[in-house]
Amino acid sequence: METVLLKTADRKNFSLSLKKMTGIVMELTKLRITTFVTLTTVFGFIAAAGKMSFAIIAPTIGILLLSSGSAVINHYQERDTDVLMDRTKNRPIPSGRISAANALLLALILVFTGALVLFIGSGLMALGLGLLNLLWYNGIYTPLKRRNALAIIPGSLVGALPPMVGWVAAGGSLLDPQMLILAFFFFIWQIPHFWLLLLVFGHDYEQAGFPTLTQIFNSQQLARITFMWILAVVVTSFLIPVFGIVKNVFIDYTILVSGLWLSWNSVKLLNLSKGKISFRYAFRDINLFAVLVVILLTIDKLVI
Repeated sequence: METVLLKTADRKNFSLSLKKMTGIVMELTKLRITTFVTLTTVFGFIAAAGKMSFAIIAPTIGILLLSSGSAVINHYQERDTDVLMDRTKNRPIPSGRISAANALLLALILVFTGALVLFIGSGLMALGLGLLNLLWYNGIYTPLKRRNALAIIPGSLVGALPPMVGWVAAGGSLLDPQMLILAFFFFIWQIPHFWLLLLVFGHDYEQAGFPTLTQIFNSQQLARITFMWILAVVVTSFLIPVFGIVKNVFIDYTILVSGLWLSWNSVKLLNLSKGKISFRYAFRDINLFAVLVVILLTIDKLVI
């Protein structure tokens, strides 16, 4: 009887440990962000191929693993500043749930595996773009944002590269105008995405010693500039049908209406009395808009 109870207890402890470790890995890999990065890669493939095929598996898995590894490296890089911010002090490394060395080992395994999958399944060009994205995020943007509040602008290249990986994996060329406008859309979108995130958590970043936008612009200027960046995202989305990517006029009009909706909602930013609440809503809305554009164009390629 005691043996049975011990075995039951061991199974429960193993289950709890596995659940705990899974939670740590999900936090380290920033699953919500890496999922969207993977989604844009899938979108790039479908936009180029106009269909689903088994060839989509390699760039999907490869970018998921690469971006997950990049996220873990980011945790490792920012472990000393994460402990200073309320938003990040309970992350796995600063909270002591995993050592920095083990996190780095996990990152290396994910990056190596992702790179191998990309190279074998999608070729050298896809691998090069995937590694460039990792290098740009971890090697350029992450150190630069500690020195300059406007690092988000060059850093936004990380939004443009994943759909390019999907595009070339499907056999498309880097010089295709359709690919360039899609990459440009995600580049422009990434700027207010990062910008709004920094505005929402500005106090935390100041507390950790990061240069912030509030040190350069006053509240009224920040609201106006952010509003203009969001309008730039909308205008860029209107250019997508012009480049012949969309086949169905219904999708064209839906993108138009969605862009007008985002523009109208973003006017709230100019109401300074709303403060941080407006920035939070704008952050939510601009992300929903990007997801909607991806869904609409995917429907245009696969369904209509």
